[in-house]
Amino acid sequence: MAKSSTHFHRSKTSIFLSDGCLFLGGAFSALLIVGVFFSFTTPIPSNIPNLGSVTTKFTAAPAAACLDPPDRTFYDDPEMGYTMEKKVHNWDKKREEWLKHHPSFAAGAKERIMTVTGSQPKPCKNPIGDHLLLRFFKNKVDYCRLHGYDIYYNNALLHPKMFGYWAKYPVVKAAMLAHPEAEWIYWVDSDALFTDMDFKLPLERYKDHNLVVHGWPRLIHEKRSWTGLNAGVFLIRNCQWSLDFMDVWASMGPQTPNYEKWGKTLRSTFKDKFFPESDDQTGLAYLIAIEKDKWADKIYLESEYFFEGYWEEIVTTFENVSKKYDEVEREVRELRRKHAEKVSERYGELREKFVRGGDEVVGRLKRPFITHFTGCQPCSGDHNHMYSADACWNGMLRALNFADNQVLRPHGYMHPDLGDNGVTPIPSDYPPP
Repeated sequence: MAKSSTHFHRSKTSIFLSDGCLFLGGAFSALLIVGVFFSFTTPIPSNIPNLGSVTTKFTAAPAAACLDPPDRTFYDDPEMGYTMEKKVHNWDKKREEWLKHHPSFAAGAKERIMTVTGSQPKPCKNPIGDHLLLRFFKNKVDYCRLHGYDIYYNNALLHPKMFGYWAKYPVVKAAMLAHPEAEWIYWVDSDALFTDMDFKLPLERYKDHNLVVHGWPRLIHEKRSWTGLNAGVFLIRNCQWSLDFMDVWASMGPQTPNYEKWGKTLRSTFKDKFFPESDDQTGLAYLIAIEKDKWADKIYLESEYFFEGYWEEIVTTFENVSKKYDEVEREVRELRRKHAEKVSERYGELREKFVRGGDEVVGRLKRPFITHFTGCQPCSGDHNHMYSADACWNGMLRALNFADNQVLRPHGYMHPDLGDNGVTPIPSDYPPP
C-alpha cells in the first residue's frame, strides 16, 4: 500500500524545524523536512485534578445493534455496487435512512471512526516482512481497542489494475458502503504505526471538512511541491462529497486510459516530481492546487501535530521522550496509579493536560502521534537506498517497542531496551517519585 521506495522518497517531517520550512535535496531525494515544535511547557500544578473529572464517551453498542430490521434499505437495491466503476448517488440520504432503521448506531455516529489498513495478498519477499506487518497491525489493533474504534484489515487486491499506492481507494470506498454507521474512514498505511497511544484525533477541528491529510498549504499552492502533503495516512468523511472526490482522484490511476497523460500533467505541474508515473499523492496535491475552488475548502491540511511523521528523525528521540514523560509522572501521583486497561483512555486524557500547552502541541519531546516508515518497504525489503537496511529494521523495532510499552504498562510489563523485544515486570509505583 505504501509508495515504492525504488522510485522515490516521500515527504519527511522534521522535529527540529518550524512549520512551513522546506529543505529540498537533490532531484532523486525530493525530501521535505517540515517541523513541529513540541515542549513540556505546562507547569505541573500543586493541586492535581481528580481523575474522575476527566470524562470519556465510550459506550458499547447494545445487543439489539446486531439485528437488521426487515425495512428495505439501499442494500436491497440490485443496482447497488461496491466497485470503483459503480457510481453511488444520494449517499448522504441513504446513510441517514439506514441509521433511522438502526437507531442503536445513530447515537454517537458523528464521532464513530472505522480504521482501515491492509497489505498485499501474497507472502512478503522480505524474510521478516510478514512478522513486521503482523506487529504493525497489532499496533493498530491496540490503538483501536484503547479508543473504541473498529478496524478492518484488507489483503485482497479489489481492483486488478489499481495496484501499489492506488490499491487503497477501492478498499476505502468498499468500507464506506459496508459501514454506514461510521462517520469517518481512517486509512493508515501498513508501514505506519501509532506511537502516541493516548492521543485522539481532534474531530471537532475537522467538523467543517471532509478530508484530512498531513500537509502544508504554502508548499502546495506557492512552491508547487509534490511533497507538500502525504497521502499514506488520511481521515475521510463517509459522505457523498468523499465518494465524488475519490472518483475524480482515482481517475488519475492506472485503471484508466489517461494514466500516462496524468503522469505528464502532474510532473509538469509539480517540478520537483522526478518520476513519470501518476501517483495518488501528487494527484491529491493537484486537485488542491489546481481545482481548489471545487475541492480545497473541504480538505484540511494538518500540520499542528504529527498526523504522520517521517520515521528517520523520530526514532532517535524515543528515550528522551520517555524520560520527559517519566518526569511528569514522578510529579503526578495519579498518573502512577495502577489501573485497568479499560480506563486507560481517561489516564491518557489526564496526561495530555501536562504534555500540551493550551490548544497547541508544543515541544519536540511529546510523543509523535504516528510514525511513518516511508521508503522502508517492510514487506518487500526493497528499501530506499538513501539509508541502510539496518536503519529501517532497527528503527521499526524501536518504534514498535516504544508504542508497545504504552500498551504493556497496564498489564504490568515493559521493554526496558527499545532495541530488544525482551520484557521485564514493572515495579510498584513506577516511575519512582
